[in-house]
Amino acid sequence: MNINDIVSTGKKATRDGFGEGLHEAGRRNDQVIALCADLLGSLKMESFIEDFPDRFVQMGIAEANMMSVAAGLSTAGKIPFTGTFANFSTGRVYDQIRQSIAYSGKNVKICASHAGLTLGEDGATHQILEDIGMMRMLPGMTVICPIDANQTKNAVLAILDHVGPVYLRFGRPDWPVFTGADEPFIIGKAQTLGSGTDVSIMATGLMVWNAVEAAKQLEAQGISCDVISIPTIKPLDEAAIVASLARTGCAVTVEEHQINGGLGDAVAHVAAKNTACPMEFIGVKDSFGESGKPMDLLKKYGLDVPDIVNAALKVIKRK
Repeated sequence: MNINDIVSTGKKATRDGFGEGLHEAGRRNDQVIALCADLLGSLKMESFIEDFPDRFVQMGIAEANMMSVAAGLSTAGKIPFTGTFANFSTGRVYDQIRQSIAYSGKNVKICASHAGLTLGEDGATHQILEDIGMMRMLPGMTVICPIDANQTKNAVLAILDHVGPVYLRFGRPDWPVFTGADEPFIIGKAQTLGSGTDVSIMATGLMVWNAVEAAKQLEAQGISCDVISIPTIKPLDEAAIVASLARTGCAVTVEEHQINGGLGDAVAHVAAKNTACPMEFIGVKDSFGESGKPMDLLKKYGLDVPDIVNAALKVIKRK
């Protein structure tokens, strides 16, 4: 695949894709129950509520209780989808997730919006940057971070059919859409967006678009990029990572998350087991966020396209 063939068809928030996916999931399976912690508008749950009012529960600002109720519903054969901000979906309720959901492998879908720096003006208290690490450390937890609105919708439909706990992470801002509306989402599979031999750029979530843009700039300089989209962080597509590293011999990982505990650490673990190669890590470097415009924050914290380009140039020199 030629990286220059990847173009945006418009902009749409991944949370919109979640709302559409939830509505379709409710249509496909009458065991789907949606729970929300007083943020139904932000989670785009209105269409689900309109068509399935008897399968929606407004839990109020009581996130821990919501997780416990979801665990209980799952024991009765229901498929609960919980919805609130990523900060409240993880940090506030980690004990309930660990003890009541993950420990017993409950079929609960933890759907977390407004993740990362691109939450923007709500600031550091809401811009959780540790959630991927928290969730991927839980035994049996599937962790998914889709790359655009279309993929978010299709990921919702995929986790509907998956039995077991899932953490689905998505965002607030309008973002380029570049996957197909009907492109099936396969849990645990990475996708090669551009094949190259000089450097592997591996990204997740909204940062996949920035990785694509960086690869285009590098290709214009004569640098061949292997661009790997990794929307499923757990279970990780180790085969795709090893194959990419074999082609290029070096890698840059890109994520809207702390560099500790997220995609970069997961890829480095795979690399350490299979091949010796230099790596660079694009992510937030052991700090909290702050209030600001999403794109300004990405620039300040080193997650912008030029940062990826510079990291790729740096890691190539280390081969």
